[in-house]
Amino acid sequence: MSLLSQIKESLDRLRVERRWKRLRALGMTIGKDVWLPSSTWIDSDYCFLIAIGDHCGFGEECLILAHDAQMDEFLDAARVGRVIVHDSCHIGARTVILPGVEIGPRTIVGANSVVSRSLPPETVCAGNPAKVICSLMEYLQKHRQRLTEAPTFPYSDRQPTAAERAAMIEALRRTDGYIVGGRSAELRGEGGTPRTAAQ
Repeated sequence: MSLLSQIKESLDRLRVERRWKRLRALGMTIGKDVWLPSSTWIDSDYCFLIAIGDHCGFGEECLILAHDAQMDEFLDAARVGRVIVHDSCHIGARTVILPGVEIGPRTIVGANSVVSRSLPPETVCAGNPAKVICSLMEYLQKHRQRLTEAPTFPYSDRQPTAAERAAMIEALRRTDGYIVGGRSAELRGEGGTPRTAAQ
């Protein structure tokens, strides 16, 4: 990695950590070991109504709303509601979470979903509106089985070489596969996505 890339990465990390600190100062609850990227839009006016538990992860460009002012012009009133994302929830990219919902714990929400009502624990949910697709146990069992058959590649925090990229492209020509060991590497402090520390 070039020196310029390292400097940019350090500045990006400082920027996102400063944002987490600011949201917490405004009253938002953000647990430890949470990945909340800078592209996730937080309803900062009402962020004190938002609580995110430990070990959660958000994909890029999610929206978390604690108020809805669509009827303000007609009723001179805006709806507000708490948003609670319990421990070990994983929210796919571009998901919209509306006011007054509770997610999880241990719930996975598919990318581009709209969470307009509460979702039960230990489920996999997706859609608009998001609804239960299967239990977390069924989902994990399916992927455990696929891990025994599909191509796997070890996690690395460096860019793959040209030969490694070519091998991956060839192995994934007819099916998808898995990168293994990424979460373990994060827990050992060996790269990965920046996550919140304990408060």
